[in-house]
Amino acid sequence: MSKMLLNDLNFFVFLFEALVVRDLRIYAEIIGGKVFHYRNLDINKEIDAVVEIADGRWIAIEIKLGANQVDEAAKNLVKLRDTFAKDEKYNKLVALVIICGVIDIAYKRDDGIIVVPITALKP
Repeated sequence: MSKMLLNDLNFFVFLFEALVVRDLRIYAEIIGGKVFHYRNLDINKEIDAVVEIADGRWIAIEIKLGANQVDEAAKNLVKLRDTFAKDEKYNKLVALVIICGVIDIAYKRDDGIIVVPITALKP
């Protein structure tokens, strides 16, 4: 069983996402925020994590293990941002973020999305 798990990339992706969400929950709770997963079956869209603080401001976060997944995650976030821009109840979106396991530095893309290495999530 353990050899099978070690060779299962999807298993590691699941573990990585769970680790990031756990860290996000810890940091969000410190400032009175909450972490959610968003899925809208009507428009077939999802966000790995949404961090919302008490005043209603929120950020959308995609969690990716490899840097080769950043562009696809960014496309998803841009589509969601464009969808939310049409609805006033989502107007407190303040940032789009991709947390990645295999990058060295944080940077802001031309489309405004912030890409952050997992190592940046520390107290």
